[in-house]
Amino acid sequence: MASLRDIKSRITSTKKTKQITKAMEMVSAAKLNRAQSKATSFIPYTEKIREVVASIASGEENTITHPMLEAREEVKKTAYIVITSDRGLCGAYNSGLLRQTHKIINERHESPNEYGLIVIGKVGRDFFKKRGMPIYQEIVGLQDQPEYAEIKNIAATTIDMFTDGIFDEIYLHYNHFVSVISQKVTESKLLPLTDLAGEEEDAATQEYIYEPDPKVILEQLLPHYAESLIYGSLLDAKASEFGARMTAMQSATNNATDRIDELTLVYNRARQAAITQEINEIVGGASALE
Repeated sequence: MASLRDIKSRITSTKKTKQITKAMEMVSAAKLNRAQSKATSFIPYTEKIREVVASIASGEENTITHPMLEAREEVKKTAYIVITSDRGLCGAYNSGLLRQTHKIINERHESPNEYGLIVIGKVGRDFFKKRGMPIYQEIVGLQDQPEYAEIKNIAATTIDMFTDGIFDEIYLHYNHFVSVISQKVTESKLLPLTDLAGEEEDAATQEYIYEPDPKVILEQLLPHYAESLIYGSLLDAKASEFGARMTAMQSATNNATDRIDELTLVYNRARQAAITQEINEIVGGASALE
């Protein structure tokens, strides 16, 4: 049985751990509120660009075409943009996403020559590097509230690789924020933007005056729209990360509280037993002197 000093030391160390996890929980809660606000405020911007792009694509008897809007006859190579965190201590946030992505890649592709990875986040980068999977681009060390400029280069380069024919389709893999305690592993198709075709009828009802020319605007707007989809997914993933970390730290704090209660009970029982033993020894000694 552990000594009273050992039990007391364990109680003290657990209390210190609880203070840390509680502080991390509160910090994550504050970051979550900011991340949610940023992600929500970015949605109308993306939706408006989507509306304009769909309107142009459906105009002039659909004579305007663009490589980013057309599915290729043969898909030789697929890119996966995977958004993870740079740090752990966020429950199953990273493991669930990476496990699902790894499973999908193994099911769809027979060779590493058939796909490439664009990884955002240190955890994801290390995961794929360890397994020898082809990483074409990576970015780590983003701010907790990332700015558009931080991912613009990697987003623009990825889109250029699509238009140059290096990749024939691009998918986004990230955790979609559902609630503080729930994040959904999500796959969405980034390129080609074939889903815009289903919105042409609604978009055609919107009237826009284009200057200088719809085709020129479309060529400029489509890459920017694809970049905004990547950035919007990153903001969504950040909100999910802070929600997962807040929940994980709350659970750790509760576990620490339970552990402290258990150790305190053990300590009190051991102390009571020690006192009882001392009393018995005193009584026994007194009886021997009679």
